[in-house]
Amino acid sequence: MTPERTARLIQTLNRRQPDLTLITDQVHKAGNIAAMIRTCDAVGITQLNTVTPREGYALSGTSRGSDRWVSSRNHDTCEAAIATVKARGMKVYAAHFSDRAIDYRDVDYTVPCALLTGAEKFGVSDKGADLADEHILIPMMGMVGSLNVSTAAGIILVEAQNQRLKAGMYEQSRLDPLEYTDTLFEWSFPDLADFCHKKGLEYPPLDDLLALVDAPAWYQAVREGSAPQRQWVLANDGLTVETET
Repeated sequence: MTPERTARLIQTLNRRQPDLTLITDQVHKAGNIAAMIRTCDAVGITQLNTVTPREGYALSGTSRGSDRWVSSRNHDTCEAAIATVKARGMKVYAAHFSDRAIDYRDVDYTVPCALLTGAEKFGVSDKGADLADEHILIPMMGMVGSLNVSTAAGIILVEAQNQRLKAGMYEQSRLDPLEYTDTLFEWSFPDLADFCHKKGLEYPPLDDLLALVDAPAWYQAVREGSAPQRQWVLANDGLTVETET
């Protein structure tokens, strides 16, 4: 890996915002999901939360949420998704037209928060709207009454990015140290990370240039069955660490 590539990965990871996320409430079009994943990456979101549409996703594959740079956690219901982010101390801002909706620029995105976006045609579900802390809207000046869901999410998340930039929240790493080192390894060696998941192995250490420390010795330990082990649990929220041995 080149020094330039190494520096870019580290710089990007240092700007990730663990207390900012997006919830898609039964958004089912793969193109919209893919666009929102790109926006999440652009503003430093580490994980997208999706709610399974009743009719299923229009297309399957990486566009649904398995992008390399942004992880995806899927939920069966909007209530479950909101409960998950609120358990992490996040406020929920629903992009939703209602009597109590306020301008999207009038809420504070520097606090831990999640943007809730609704499905194509139907918008945010009634339950999602009820559970949200605030309803926000983008003022419309034309004949069209609403924006595409991915476009609206992009506009709102750029405002969140702007507020966080002014507050200095991108100036130093804010990730948990274990999440930081794991993510850096997965970005640097995605195929080897998959191998470790399948074999129940701890990630091998990396040096300052993101190269494996004594790679021959680690591969020899793998062949001998003496490499450090780690139990990975595959759930609907992706791979999580349960124990280490």
